[in-house]
Amino acid sequence: MIYNSLNKKSKAAEFPEAVVRGIAPDRGLYFPEKIHRLPDSFFENIEQKSIPEIAFQAIAPFVEGSIPEDELRKIIAETLDFDFPIVPITNQMGTLELFQGPTLAFKDVGARFMARCLGYFNKENTSQKITVLVATSGDTGGAVANGFLGVPGIEVVILYPKGKVSEVQEQQLTTLGQNITALEVDGVFDDCQDMVKTAFLDEDITQHKQLTSANSINVARWLPQMFYYFIAYRALKKINKPLVVSVPSGNFGNICAGLMAREIGLPIDHFIASTNINDVVPDFLSSGVYTPKKSSPTISNAMDVGDPSNFIRVLKIFGDDFDSLKETLSGFRFTDDETREALKEIHEISGYVADPHGAVGYLGLKEYLKDHPEKYGIFLETAHPVKFLDTVEDTLNIKVDIPERLKDTLSKTKKSIEIQDYQGLKDFLLR
Repeated sequence: MIYNSLNKKSKAAEFPEAVVRGIAPDRGLYFPEKIHRLPDSFFENIEQKSIPEIAFQAIAPFVEGSIPEDELRKIIAETLDFDFPIVPITNQMGTLELFQGPTLAFKDVGARFMARCLGYFNKENTSQKITVLVATSGDTGGAVANGFLGVPGIEVVILYPKGKVSEVQEQQLTTLGQNITALEVDGVFDDCQDMVKTAFLDEDITQHKQLTSANSINVARWLPQMFYYFIAYRALKKINKPLVVSVPSGNFGNICAGLMAREIGLPIDHFIASTNINDVVPDFLSSGVYTPKKSSPTISNAMDVGDPSNFIRVLKIFGDDFDSLKETLSGFRFTDDETREALKEIHEISGYVADPHGAVGYLGLKEYLKDHPEKYGIFLETAHPVKFLDTVEDTLNIKVDIPERLKDTLSKTKKSIEIQDYQGLKDFLLR
């Protein structure tokens, strides 16, 4: 499989190079040269196939020629070694829990898959260190830190916006030590993301360090997120209704993976991009004009993104055909007050405790299903509510149990390095 830069000014790359580079030299995102399509027969008895087998068939063509079959099957088995339950909320909808992994966030799947791919590519050359440079608005940092912890030959540098991630999220990305370093940025997520992109083009750095990114701009982080949608369809096929998926959306890597899953044949009827007040994409779907904005802080902080990197991939999947995109994708935006009310509503009607991101997903799905009662929908619950403890407990007036695997993390001492601007990042990397 060959990957091309969406900026069209760099040479094509095979999967290993695209993973190690993270972003193309022309600052474009990598995109597969061709998109395979699974045969209709694959889905006729999908419920009888195992999840690892389904995942293998979905992603194998994207890594063709780069990872042997037995090694890829091992990577997938280690990536998907936890459950993905679907919890009913009403007769017309449920939620797919993606937070059952080690850091209680959906990003565990992509981070674990990428870490294992990178470890495989670098296993013969661990003396030549690779620096994984990643910006996080919340959960990415913890998932990447956990996924890469102790991987030989890999150093991880995580940039996060000071005071704009939850306490649990901050503990998960600042307390591991070993090959993980957290940089606390005086700014917002978009500032962190811009610093990462700038570092990749800075020859003062790249002449001395091999950089890669573990954000969803990296193909090895982005593509395995397709697995969620296959898992959901496999579990819900028996309902025999058109399936709609509402995705809490920030940088648009997750929903872009879902749209790619649909492109290779998965029979999902419609997608909903549910955002907070950082509504660049819902605004685009209404106006046809894409206008990046400075991000604003919300209680669903992982979606506080004013210029989502992966949306260019969404457009590429649809061949930049706006009408075709609108047939498959709807977009809705919601305020913090609406999110809090949704947390209460979900709890009242089902007893389920959602997190703020899941609540936004619920609102988007509810809005869409008003006009489509013949369909069945799921919203993605992307993080455990404990990661947003104050918001959830204050809103619902309940006590959220802290999972055992998190208690040790919360007791550790935070270790981070504060930086003010790009020069601070550059100085750290060169030092």
